[in-house]
Amino acid sequence: MYQYCKYINLFYIVIFNSLKIKRIFVANKKIMIQRIQTLYLLVATFIVGGGVFVVDLWKNKDGILFFALDSFNTTNYVLIGMSLLFFISAILTFITIFLFKNRKLQFVIGRLTILINFILLGILIFYSQNLSGEMEVSEKGIGLLIPIFAIVLVVLANRAIKKDEELVKSVDRLR
Repeated sequence: MYQYCKYINLFYIVIFNSLKIKRIFVANKKIMIQRIQTLYLLVATFIVGGGVFVVDLWKNKDGILFFALDSFNTTNYVLIGMSLLFFISAILTFITIFLFKNRKLQFVIGRLTILINFILLGILIFYSQNLSGEMEVSEKGIGLLIPIFAIVLVVLANRAIKKDEELVKSVDRLR
């Protein structure tokens, strides 16, 4: 694993030096993409931020697909809040990636993201059960699973963050 990180690090150094761009993602000649929690958070960001506007949430009685972006065209404030919570969740998971120097704050923001996704899951389940024509047509989209995927990925990231914190504490005890 270390050799792969070394090659990725060399790749970034060559690119940044050739383009004469300040090294934003390379800190002390180490990149943080090598951490597993960064990958979990990045995938969660893509799923929540991009997937919710691409994948349908449900289909109503008339066969019209409902996306999270469609909620801004309605007058229902709960659906508008749902779309805003999707956006906030995506922003928080993206910000959490760059807080690798402050693991405690990264862990707390991860828990906040989990809470937001549980609220989203509750809203989505409530609206999917109260659709018009629910007895006749019951077609839920794959988009209803987006908060579940995000919760699982952020929980895995929080476990890895906690493991890193315990490793740092054990090294500090040896000093």
